[in-house]
Amino acid sequence: MDKVRVHYDAIGKTLSVWFDDPEREVVCEEADDDTILRKDNQGHVIGFEKLNVELSAGATGITVAVVTTAGVA
Repeated sequence: MDKVRVHYDAIGKTLSVWFDDPEREVVCEEADDDTILRKDNQGHVIGFEKLNVELSAGATGITVAVVTTAGVA
C-alpha cells in the first residue's frame, strides 16, 4: 500500500476510502448498517464505503489529499 484514495459523493452522501487499487475489489461485505467493506480476492480489506455521510452545516466541500505511505511500517 502506498496511497490512500478518498472520494466524497455529496449527492449520494457516501465517503469511499481505498487503501489499495479499487480495481482489485472482488467482494463487498456489509459491516454494519452504514459501512461496506471492500475486499480483494484473498479477503483482505482494501477499502470501505461509509453511507449517509453529510458535511457540517455551512460546509461547501471536502478537501482530499492523496497521501503516500511508502516506507512506513
